[in-house]
This record gives sequence, C-alpha cells and structure tokens, in this order.
Amino acid sequence: MTKPTLAVVGATGAVGTVMLELLSTREDVWGRIRLIASPRSAGKRLTVRGEEIEVVALSEEAFDGVDVAMFDVPDEVSAAWVPVAAARGAVVVDNSGAFRMDPDVPLVVPEVNPHDAANRPKGAIANPNCTTLSLIVAVGALHRAFGLEEMVVASYQAASGAGQSGIDTLYSQLDKVSGNHSLGQRAGDLRGVVGDLGPFPAPLAMNVVPWAGSLKDEGWSSEELKIRNESRKILGLPDLRVNATCVRVPVITTHAVAVHARFSGHVGREAAWEALRAAPGVVVCDEPERGEFPTPADVVGTDPTWVGRIRESLDDPNGIDFFVCGDNLRKGAALNTAQIAELVAAE
Repeated sequence: MTKPTLAVVGATGAVGTVMLELLSTREDVWGRIRLIASPRSAGKRLTVRGEEIEVVALSEEAFDGVDVAMFDVPDEVSAAWVPVAAARGAVVVDNSGAFRMDPDVPLVVPEVNPHDAANRPKGAIANPNCTTLSLIVAVGALHRAFGLEEMVVASYQAASGAGQSGIDTLYSQLDKVSGNHSLGQRAGDLRGVVGDLGPFPAPLAMNVVPWAGSLKDEGWSSEELKIRNESRKILGLPDLRVNATCVRVPVITTHAVAVHARFSGHVGREAAWEALRAAPGVVVCDEPERGEFPTPADVVGTDPTWVGRIRESLDDPNGIDFFVCGDNLRKGAALNTAQIAELVAAE
C-alpha cells in the first residue's frame, strides 16, 4: 500500500520546526513530505527524517498530489489557502483559529474525540488553541468518567504563545532587568527599564499580565472565550458553563492552567487520580508532601499533559481542583496536529 503524501505549510515557523522534529521521531506513516512556506522562505533546505528537503513557495500547484496538509500559518493565510488545498484534494489539518468554530469543520483532540475527524464536509479539521489543549486531555478523561457540568479556570500562559515576538520580547526584557535590584520600589520603574512591550500590554519580565489575546465583548479576551467555546465543541457539551481568566507569565514555553471542575456527582480524590492515570496522553505527578507537582520547567519539551495538585473541593461536594501543564508548542500545537494527520492517514 502506498503511503500518503504529506505537506507541511508554514514549515519554517516555530511550530513548523517542532512539526518537522516530530515527523523525524514518530512512527513513519508518510510517503513523500513536501515543505511549503512563504515565497521569502522558498529555496531553504530543511532536514526531515534525515533527508534535506527544499522548501517551496505557497501556491495552488504546491498542493498537487498532496493527500494531507498540516497548516501552521496566521489565520488570514489559512482562511485563504485551506479551501485551495482542500479543492486540490488534500485533507487539511489547520492549526490556526480560522475554522475552529465553523460547524462544518471538526475540532479534534485524538485522546478525546477522534471519531469527529471523519466528518469533515469542507475537507478540513481544526486544531484547538494551545491553551485549550493544555487542559482538555485531562478534562476530557474526567468528563468521560464523571460527567462534567462546569469549569472555572485560570491560565498561566508562556510568552511563546504570542509567537516569536513574544519570545524575543521576554528575553530582551529579562536582559534589561537582570541585576537591577531596585526595580519595584516605585510605580513605573519596570516599564521604564524594559522599554519595548512587544505583543504584551505590560512588562512581562518580573511580572504577570492578566491579559492574553484581543478584547472581545464585555471585557472578555479572545483567549478566554476560546477556552469556553472550544471546550464546549470538543466535549460535545454546547451548554457547558465555563469561566476563564487568562494570564501571561514570564515563562518561555509551556502553558499551565488551574482548574476547578464540577461534575454531575461526587468525585473523590482517589477516583480522580485513577481516571487520570488511566487516560492516554496524561501523566499524574501529584505528591505535594514531597514537592512533586508539574511546573513548566519540568514539562517543556515533553508530549503528555501533566496533572498535579488534585484535590476535592472544600465547599463543593461535586468539585475537583487540579493544576495542569502542557508544552504549548508540542501538544498545544504541533503534536496534536500531527496526531490528527495520522488519524487521517490511517483511514
């Protein structure tokens, strides 16, 4: 049987680079691999599966003969080019936000709703936002076991969630504040020292910023609404109550989320542990008496969703509280995209 041809669109970007690493280390289900990027990146040579491949410019002809195309490009580029790739016969797995809430485009997390990938009227499957992906594998396992009714979450989002400019800005700010022991003594000191805020509305070095995304209705940010709307779609719970507060923290990579989840009945701590330990793609790290719980520094570069600080709610007999970490460039983007593509390849 001939293996399918795969295209990686946005191959030279931060997530695209991780995708190429994954293609070189995961089970090899692909035949030819085509690397596609903007015209300015055309001609570059990148290594995939130990072989150098030349990057070609994004064009209609670039999708000829492609069976599956993984997209990691800005929303406006996906909006324009995903239909083109689908019309050329490719099944598209899109990592942008352009199609996530389109009712004719499934939003898929293979550990949670793999069956949805087969129903794709527009020839496309959407990859959820990285913050949603940081928590939904664990939440999905608990929902299967106990019936989720409500979530209240607070995210602690890494600078890389804002793209390369977010990473560059944090490094630049850290360089400027390093060794300055007087910072924080007067209001405004930090802003004056760090200078350029980059994609953030306030200094990120030595600070936390209670904002991620763009302003939406009634003071909610786009990132907060993504958690709500995407969780509902993935879990098949259109009326799920979700309240989120998204916070940017001075971490390069790996999002963390504090979750209060309410279920249809009582869930004990031991029962939650058992459900999470049995779940694919989840690692439980929860021995606080020994200082063992997940942190971004521990989780960066790994594939699973890590869960710790699992507690029964003190004031809600049906509530469980826990802390989740997930690498936003791996499971939060490239890995989930690759897993969806592999589902399609196996059809």
